[in-house]
Amino acid sequence: MSILLARMAPLPRQLQPLVWLSNLALSLSVKVNHTHRAVSQQVIAGVLSTLLLVIPFWLIISFFIELAEFPWFFEALVIYICLQDDHFRYIAREVSIAIQRDNKGRARALLQPWLNRSTLSLSSVGLSKVTIERLATTPTYGIASTVLFYCIGGVPLLLAARMLKQLDNVWPVYNPQYRFFGIAVYALSSIVHFIPAKLWSFTLAIQGGPKSLAVLLNPKVNAPPIVEYQTSAVIASALNVELGGPAKFQSGKNIDEKVILPKLKYGRLPEASDIQRALRFNSIAFGLWSFAIILLPAIWGTLRMLNS
Repeated sequence: MSILLARMAPLPRQLQPLVWLSNLALSLSVKVNHTHRAVSQQVIAGVLSTLLLVIPFWLIISFFIELAEFPWFFEALVIYICLQDDHFRYIAREVSIAIQRDNKGRARALLQPWLNRSTLSLSSVGLSKVTIERLATTPTYGIASTVLFYCIGGVPLLLAARMLKQLDNVWPVYNPQYRFFGIAVYALSSIVHFIPAKLWSFTLAIQGGPKSLAVLLNPKVNAPPIVEYQTSAVIASALNVELGGPAKFQSGKNIDEKVILPKLKYGRLPEASDIQRALRFNSIAFGLWSFAIILLPAIWGTLRMLNS
């Protein structure tokens, strides 16, 4: 079911419930995130904001599904919503075409709704970098976490994990504005998505050979966001390109503030053609997950029949 839902046409981004949650989180942070206050106050404000945004909506949706006459329909709807970001691969194709045509304005506009950083000054290399990074890391909390958490704890666990990740994206700790405000949700989301990230990274690493597998097992960069960085390191190794590096974020003064982030140097600077290569890696990895989802239940059912 997850594979079918992942292949369905995406909702318009402005109509996605998780985007509404992001907008609500941004509005709340404007009111309660005061960077001039003590670190402890910023952390407490972040914890309380996370609880306020996650618990009420999670309880309402979970109880509604339990009380529904056809719970399977609403479960499928929640899974479909949680898989929406996996459709970024369509955006990545458009970005690649725009870069090849030297239309950086269109590429920046396409990427801006999907990123938590400024794209206004990104060059062709920068656009290629962030597109490949996003393409590699999105399935971690898309198909990988959806399959894993739904199998373990059903829709309630899946929904809680996805909401945490959405808040983590809205309040990134590597943005100075949310360094302490977002630390709690970042830590919790990193722990929750550690296994899905490793599983997804493994399906990328086996395509890159022994070198990429070594990067997966022994990551060299452990900076925040740690889950995304380790997955990006695997795809950078597989493509033999450089990812990471400085980023610009909008500060409270409505100006872009440059932040120095680690670089993942595994080769030359990426180009638009490397986005197409990353798309092929993504498609093959998605196919491996599809095969595993179909094969494992078939094996389980066959063994049950043989035992009976």
